Amino acid sequence: MWLPILSIWGCMPELAKDCIDMTNASSTYLGIVGGAAIGAVITWWIYNRQKKTSRTQDYILQRIENVEEKNRRILTDLEAFANHHDKILNEIFLLNQSILALEKKIEKQK
Repeated sequence: MWLPILSIWGCMPELAKDCIDMTNASSTYLGIVGGAAIGAVITWWIYNRQKKTSRTQDYILQRIENVEEKNRRILTDLEAFANHHDKILNEIFLLNQSILALEKKIEKQK
């Protein structure tokens, strides 16, 4: 089936037994087909590597976003804790002032 189709390309001794030498046309066609096959393999390989790299990058970016979200929650909790800590410290300071004022009052009454 392929022999009649390839015979229009010229004498190809690899396909027809009565050929002695490959013609320039058949050599060119064979080079084009070979180059296209090699190019297709290299293109597929590059595409496959880029696809794997892209998947890995997406996975890493997702993990980074998750870590950033956890860090935001931790920072929010720390800020709330610091605010609560400041509030308690102010109340302790006010309580201390009240105790000192009460001690002065008691000493004055003695």
